Amino acid sequence: MLGKVRELVLPAIERHGPIEAWIIDDTGFPKKGRHSVGVARQYCGQVGKQDNCQVAVSLSLANRHASLPVAWRLYLPKEWAADEERRRKAGVPEEVDFATKPQIALEQLREACAAGLPRGVVLMDPGYGHDGQLRAAVTALGLAYVAGIQSNSTVWPSGSEPRHGDRAPTTGRRDEPDLVWVKEVALGLPNKAWRRIKWREGSADWLSSRFARLRVRVGHRHRRPDNCPQEWLLIEWPKGEKEPTKYWLSTLPERISFRRLVDLAKLRWRIERDYQELKQGRGWRGFHHHATLCIAAYGFLISERETILPSATRRAALFAQLALPQGYRPRGSALAA
Repeated sequence: MLGKVRELVLPAIERHGPIEAWIIDDTGFPKKGRHSVGVARQYCGQVGKQDNCQVAVSLSLANRHASLPVAWRLYLPKEWAADEERRRKAGVPEEVDFATKPQIALEQLREACAAGLPRGVVLMDPGYGHDGQLRAAVTALGLAYVAGIQSNSTVWPSGSEPRHGDRAPTTGRRDEPDLVWVKEVALGLPNKAWRRIKWREGSADWLSSRFARLRVRVGHRHRRPDNCPQEWLLIEWPKGEKEPTKYWLSTLPERISFRRLVDLAKLRWRIERDYQELKQGRGWRGFHHHATLCIAAYGFLISERETILPSATRRAALFAQLALPQGYRPRGSALAA
């Protein structure tokens, strides 16, 4: 069904511009008890802390006009994957094994590439972007990314080089003293490196913050430095904050403008609309059945948005306007009498 939704809805989205982004994310559904499929004590973004919840991983295609989830799968924690009795009661298919959230996301990306979907920049928050193996796999698929990372991610800034380019820095900075945390890089930048840049989220007012960017080589634990080309490190440090608040790595071209880089990094706001529209069921089949139907309904609304007032245009009107006969007078009016 999701394939048919994509076929019908993506052209409606692309009428307003090409697909710009493939957004990877997950969302938590707070739950009570232990019988709903996949429920466990884990981080739940909806409440902002560890709680009893289900978590679903999704891939959405987006531009400025709209976004559409094209893949959606429940994360099955290890304790669920190993519990045959609970699996049987919840109807979890036998072929479903434990997979980490980044592994689920990578499978969704591979399927989207195989399906020939219109490509965009892969956007990830730090929950996915910190995974160096996932970033490397995204690059191997021929996709660029803007990936949120943590402040203790390590890089070689421009001007410094690995001392042992023929092996991955598995021992951290012990053998590579020039390998530094991105937070250290940010704190050491001069004032002139920071620029105030504006971006817009939907129909809201323009937002702005201070950003810096520089070219770096990333300290992958699983890749040799001589196989890691330089990429962008983007840093946000809002005025009034004691230290930088967000960091991103990006394989977008070196020639990309500063404003465009920020604009794409901030396009992840689109995913919030998807999650506001989706609901869940209790069993494995019910969970994915409800999500699929909600995505189909949401896709229909996207495709029909132009025909619904007040955004409808005259050419998009659903029904022709009816004209009254000349000389018509309502029954009971003074003229009719």
